[in-house]
Amino acid sequence: MARLIIWTQRAQKERIEISKYWISRTNSIFYSKKLNELLKDSLRLISKYPSIGKLTDKENIRVKVLRNFLIFYEITENEIVVLSLWDCRQNPEDLTKIIK
Repeated sequence: MARLIIWTQRAQKERIEISKYWISRTNSIFYSKKLNELLKDSLRLISKYPSIGKLTDKENIRVKVLRNFLIFYEITENEIVVLSLWDCRQNPEDLTKIIK
């Protein structure tokens, strides 16, 4: 059974910022829409197969690669909680702030 996808405020904010960045960078919504569809496809897959992502040091938290992005999510009994959408081209030192 597929689990419900829940977005944290942080992840929602990151998703919006990434979309805005690519709209500004390309002067088009095409890439942002494409990225959004890829993200939805990945989350549908995670919803059906929660253990598909790579384990992290934290229990129940996994990470799935989506092109240049990492989707950090937590598995609960009935839900998948999206914790962060991380652009891998950012400063890697900031990555430690995501999962404490």
